[in-house]
Amino acid sequence: MRSPVVLTKGNNTTEPLMGLAQLMSRVFKGDNLTLIGKQLLTRSYRDDAEALLDLSVLLQLQHQKEAGLALQHEALKQQQVYNLTPTNITTSIKLLAIYTSGDLMTNTPLEFIAEGAGFELQILYIADGIPQAQVIPEHDIAIVALSELDRNAAALHQIEGLLPRLNCPILNLPAKIKGLARDSISHTLQDIDGIEIPQTFRRSKQTLLSLDAQQTLSESLQLAINFPIIIRPVDSHAGINLAKINSHQQLRHYLHSATAANFFIAPFHDYKSSDGQYRKYRIMLIDGKPFIAHMATSDDWMIHYLNAGMLECATKRFSEAQLMGNFEQSFARHHQRALSQLSQAVDLEYFGIDCAETKDGKLLIFEACASLNIHAMDCEQTFPYKKAQMQKIFDAFLQMLMDKVNNKAPQ
Repeated sequence: MRSPVVLTKGNNTTEPLMGLAQLMSRVFKGDNLTLIGKQLLTRSYRDDAEALLDLSVLLQLQHQKEAGLALQHEALKQQQVYNLTPTNITTSIKLLAIYTSGDLMTNTPLEFIAEGAGFELQILYIADGIPQAQVIPEHDIAIVALSELDRNAAALHQIEGLLPRLNCPILNLPAKIKGLARDSISHTLQDIDGIEIPQTFRRSKQTLLSLDAQQTLSESLQLAINFPIIIRPVDSHAGINLAKINSHQQLRHYLHSATAANFFIAPFHDYKSSDGQYRKYRIMLIDGKPFIAHMATSDDWMIHYLNAGMLECATKRFSEAQLMGNFEQSFARHHQRALSQLSQAVDLEYFGIDCAETKDGKLLIFEACASLNIHAMDCEQTFPYKKAQMQKIFDAFLQMLMDKVNNKAPQ
């Protein structure tokens, strides 16, 4: 086991970066982090960039987003490269993750995978408004670890200019990540056999407010879409400001209370199962192979794992455990062709989907994303089946890294 490296800056000793996975795990468990917060604050006064970055994450986890982002900016002005060494090192491979500045939805949370798989993570930040790193850290393989959000477009463009300097395999190229935008991916996957994906359209608030209430939505927008619809702001994830709209009146009420300038709209697909429950699956695809990360069951169409009642309901957890135990023989086999074509169409080495099943057995895809969060934070007493499943995903990610490093020439 390799001990965490302690770096030095002049006469100051810099403690290792704690990182998102460690901090979020402790917040998730309900630990009192007051002392850690005070220690990070004290270190931040000494121009300790690692402390600033950790404090930024801690503040965001405590719903103090603006203060957290301000501290992140200060950290990235001082330093653009950070090392994250997991507790247990299982491999000598070093992964260079290219991040950009932003909130916790901005980048792929690879810290959880690095901790679970046991590889060293070098994080390089690239963004407007921060200095360009003078030295690229030592690494064996690189991954562009940004989400497809509009606000990441400039950073993805900058990263494209950096990639020729990396003499190593590169995962998740920027152009492919851009293709995951909700409107783009809905078009890409529209005619794939075995997949149902609502056609998604991007429209401005002004356009939507000007719709003629006397016409159908389809006539007003000149699109093949009608009520009910799903609407959300562009760049919104995790169900933030997501709503189902049934009429022009509801749409105008939603828009008048919204602050965003642009929205994604799509037809609502009712995916309720025969037992009256909704089931949403998170599936990760690693070098083309699918892995189940979770299945949430709820009586509400807008499902999030944390509010689906999984913690309170043993029956729901039993169903999830059954799915995880038989995923390859059941769900993955049933949707094998659809998942294979999906992987080919997206053409990313690592990404995930949130999905359901239609009444006629198709894969109903809500989103495809390179930055979906997966973790092993759940209580082992309540979810005894999950740790082993998450370890499968972490191990598969590490195996992909080793395969790319050992068997493939630089791209």
